[in-house]
Amino acid sequence: MDAVPGNLATILIVDDTIDNIVLLSEILRHKYRIKIATSGEMALEIVSRDYRPDLILLDIMMPGMDGYEVCRRLKADPKSETIPLIFLTTKSDVSDEQMGLELGAEDYIAKPISPSIVLARIRNHLHLKNIRDFLRDKNEFLETEVARRTSEVRAIQDVLMVALGSLAETRDNETGNHIRRTQKYIRALAYRARDFPRFRRYLSEETIELLHKSAPLHDIGKVGIPDCILMKPGKLSAEEFEIMKTHTTIGGNAILAAERQLHVSTSFLHFSSEIALYHHERWDGSGYPKGLSGNEIPISALLMGIPDVYDALISKRVYKQAFSHEQALSMIREGSGTQFDPEVVEAFMDISLEFDRIAQSFNDHTEKTS
Repeated sequence: MDAVPGNLATILIVDDTIDNIVLLSEILRHKYRIKIATSGEMALEIVSRDYRPDLILLDIMMPGMDGYEVCRRLKADPKSETIPLIFLTTKSDVSDEQMGLELGAEDYIAKPISPSIVLARIRNHLHLKNIRDFLRDKNEFLETEVARRTSEVRAIQDVLMVALGSLAETRDNETGNHIRRTQKYIRALAYRARDFPRFRRYLSEETIELLHKSAPLHDIGKVGIPDCILMKPGKLSAEEFEIMKTHTTIGGNAILAAERQLHVSTSFLHFSSEIALYHHERWDGSGYPKGLSGNEIPISALLMGIPDVYDALISKRVYKQAFSHEQALSMIREGSGTQFDPEVVEAFMDISLEFDRIAQSFNDHTEKTS
């Protein structure tokens, strides 16, 4: 509610008859600040100013613009629609009162007026207005606070996801750019894949953003793999490879355990656990940890598989040199229908240049922000 000098509420009296204005002013002047308009046009001009009245007493029968039209325009304007409006008029038929109330007026008082009735009605409607204003302000504050807190929670989630992912990556990568690249790969791939009918309903804007947020945790389970295996410069033995494969279950189970501790299911942890557990499953069922095949593999993991393999191929590791973009494309194409979902491979091929651009922008010798 607008501040009023002396803490008095402001009443706008709108009437073309001076005697009525004088009478109302005399009744109200000891309790309220008074503004006067002698026509509907003048009333609209006053209300359109920055300082608006707290309540309007409005005559109906005026030359030019009548009170009904003034009410209609005031209630149609968001800046004035909440100002309480009371009709004061000689039109006392039920149909007249009904029309006024239907237009949005809060009350309808027939002339000749009773001072005590007018004062009581004004007091009641100002009290109701104060309550509405308080609740509106409180709701606006709460909405702003909820938006702020939600933004903070999302920011914390993003930071924690990247930080935890970096914890795993620093053990076998020179920089954290692998995380940035895979995040951007999976988002680009998901946007292309949703053009396929099979993925369209699943890949909403919200889901794609959650996949982007979840990608950093795909290899979080590597923190549980011994350095002698994780950083071995040569080929792993069969026994060592079996231990290496457990990074999927270590990571996925850790995320599931965290979710259980929250006693509530959260979308970003759900996708994170799916990706961590199943991103090494293969389309033909020869992957790990569960040997899932085809559509048994969660879509999130199907989409993560190619970004993870592509980045591993083009990156230098202690046990291999980096392959070129063209070589990586050829290897992934050969894996269509065996290692990878054929439609995901098709989507990848359609945007392979975007993968190359991301790889160049976030290579392991640059420091960039995501």
